Amino acid sequence: MRAAYYEANGPARDVLRVGAIETPQPGPGEVRVRLAASGVNPSDVKARAGHTRKIAFPRVIPHSDGAGVVDAIGDRVPPSRLGERVWVWNAQWRRPFGTCAEYVTLPAELTVRLPDHIGFEIGACLGVPAITGYHAVAMAESWAGSTLLISGGAGQVAQYAIQFAKARGAVVIATVSSELKADQALAAGADHVVDYKREDVAAAVMDLTDSAGVDAVIEVDIAANADLLPKILRPRGTVVVYGTGKTNAPFPFQTFLTSQLTLKFSFVYEISSEERQEAISVITQMMEDNRLRHTVALALPLDEVAAAHEAVESGSTLGRVVVKLP
Repeated sequence: MRAAYYEANGPARDVLRVGAIETPQPGPGEVRVRLAASGVNPSDVKARAGHTRKIAFPRVIPHSDGAGVVDAIGDRVPPSRLGERVWVWNAQWRRPFGTCAEYVTLPAELTVRLPDHIGFEIGACLGVPAITGYHAVAMAESWAGSTLLISGGAGQVAQYAIQFAKARGAVVIATVSSELKADQALAAGADHVVDYKREDVAAAVMDLTDSAGVDAVIEVDIAANADLLPKILRPRGTVVVYGTGKTNAPFPFQTFLTSQLTLKFSFVYEISSEERQEAISVITQMMEDNRLRHTVALALPLDEVAAAHEAVESGSTLGRVVVKLP
């Protein structure tokens, strides 16, 4: 099969290769998926570059998310799964071979039925962003009438989090950095947007909440925004963190303490099976009901995988970057 791979950390064009490698065969409890699309997450490009973790295997096929058709099964897998259209999650987490290849083998439970009317490129968008978005909203314990601030409202996780929060009846405020990104957040369902480059976020949030503050914040960069959070949360409010721009940074412990704020963390690769199944159930139902919006900004062929990684690293694409597989 043809696959993209790297054997050392480094810049995309220096280390990524595309070539022929042995086609994998499914073992007991595994399925093989003939992939049509592979989603590129920020975590994938950071891992390739060596920013978040060093390469742990002699050769790595990147990407955890993808979509395609089950074309082979191992022992203990029901025959009914053959030919099933699926989306894939956690394919490259603690494993050497991910979805940026014509085929991937993985435990059957890491594949989820994809509704017939949903395309493979959209299916490749679901794993990390949609599950993280749902899990963060669930951890924030959003309820009908609660007010939630979602930072980085045009990002892929935030786009899904906005939709899941609105499905629960929450009022959503999203922070953005441009008019174009504001349009993206509003299209996802945000009730209000605040441009953090042009506005005083704390003042805007207090104005929108009649000085009460929001009930919870879903935070993409705790290192950058830690000082802001006590200024916009109600006393005993909640912060759900799913990302950080720095490994270490100063933190306003005293203000978190005196406001009795709760700090939670969502790390999608290691959530419990019960949490994941809850997320998958809601994602599937909303897709079947055509109530989930997806944005594929760029779809490139396998030979252009380095450009796909560079597009994600640049932050210039408003939507998901996908690698199309032959």
